Amino acid sequence: MSKLRVLFCASEVYPFAKSGGLADVAHSLPRALKDECDIEVVMPLYKFIDKEKFNIQKDSMSFSICLRKETFEVTIHRTIFEGVSYIFIASEPLSNKDYLYGTATEGYSDNSLRFSIFNHAIIELLKMKVYDIAHLNDWQSALVPLLLQEHKELETKTLFTIHNLAYQGLFPYDEYANLGIDSHYFTMDALEFYGQINFLKAAIAYANNITTVSPNYAIEILTPEFGVGLEGFLAYHKHKLSGILNGLDSKHFCASTDELIYKPFTNLSEKKENKKAYLKESGLRGINKPLFAFIGRLTEQKGMQLLEDALEAFASSNINITLLGEGDAKFSKAFEALATKHKNIYFEAAYNEALSHKIYASADFLLMPSLFEPCGLNQMISMSYGALPIVHKVGGLKDSVKSYKRFSKTAKSGYGLLFNKANSSAFINAIKEAQKLYEEKRTYNLIAKHNMSVDFSWNKSAKEYLALYKQILGAKHA
Repeated sequence: MSKLRVLFCASEVYPFAKSGGLADVAHSLPRALKDECDIEVVMPLYKFIDKEKFNIQKDSMSFSICLRKETFEVTIHRTIFEGVSYIFIASEPLSNKDYLYGTATEGYSDNSLRFSIFNHAIIELLKMKVYDIAHLNDWQSALVPLLLQEHKELETKTLFTIHNLAYQGLFPYDEYANLGIDSHYFTMDALEFYGQINFLKAAIAYANNITTVSPNYAIEILTPEFGVGLEGFLAYHKHKLSGILNGLDSKHFCASTDELIYKPFTNLSEKKENKKAYLKESGLRGINKPLFAFIGRLTEQKGMQLLEDALEAFASSNINITLLGEGDAKFSKAFEALATKHKNIYFEAAYNEALSHKIYASADFLLMPSLFEPCGLNQMISMSYGALPIVHKVGGLKDSVKSYKRFSKTAKSGYGLLFNKANSSAFINAIKEAQKLYEEKRTYNLIAKHNMSVDFSWNKSAKEYLALYKQILGAKHA
């Protein structure tokens, strides 16, 4: 029996381009599937991608796409990275920007055109080579299932993954000509969303199957609290909706081999050497104090108001707190002020991959008060590096972190502290509980050591995706 032929489509893939978790998934999931599938990854060739570093070569293949009575030339580029074949789509509007989608404050005005070109280019690839499955990710590739309705000669089936429902690809109707799609699709059953164009709706309506990045998030998005206006539409299509928990790139995040940290480690005594080195580097003092860390975007979604309130409450406690991230200026200013005022708080306003690894390797607890979290990877990274996560019990955090109160040595789960309500008092109580747990050294160490042994890799989830591919195709690959 021949291998499944899969075209994995994403607007960002680490290490070529990254703005969030999608890039990590698009890098590690195809790698986990490559032995079982004939899989290729396609993404835009942004101008900031280092073509020389990654040996990205121009292919002889090229074609034109006509949108809004204009012709856009498209060229194909290729490379092989970590054993996976990559295809890059290059076209002037899509590729010529300094950032992926826009600046920190607003998206590019021609994003509907840019990613329409990307979607039409994917269709051209499906014409040139037979693929069994097109695995599509987020709104930037969400038009493909709809476009396939107009190309009945193509037998490719589609799986669409929602990484974060908050980002839907919404555009005003006067940009409809950018899509290259017949106007009869502008209905409540397809692209129309309160008078606007909604890319994501196209995939929900026409994809063969839909997944989200955790089982619990698949349930949550059917409710008004988390459905972002699409809960009814998703409920109508829920027969093809499921959740598969993201995995962790166990090669990139491995405490025993990580070259980015101070000292690779396999036990907690070696981890302590990392903590000593980080305290010295950051200027924090007190090796015996618990080190609480936050790593991530400074946004409302990530629970930054809860974190700010908690820092105010714990600034005078016998703990150390370190924060790494960038985003909303109001939170950045608040954290800078707290760090200036209190010697036990350290804040660095940056995205720094190497430093984040050092913090994971040094911290005793990770703070994740997200208001919603489709999956989250930070909690898995922290557990594999021996730090207990403190998380709001939502989305993938609920799926991946179990309460330390139910700790079992034989369980395959990771453990931490969970709070049920998205308010400051619940988060503060969880931190108080963590302080008490840290004082119970034997119990804390037992849990931290157990977490380091848990398999957070893509092994299980990749098998679930493979089974879903085969299910979509039916008897052909059963």
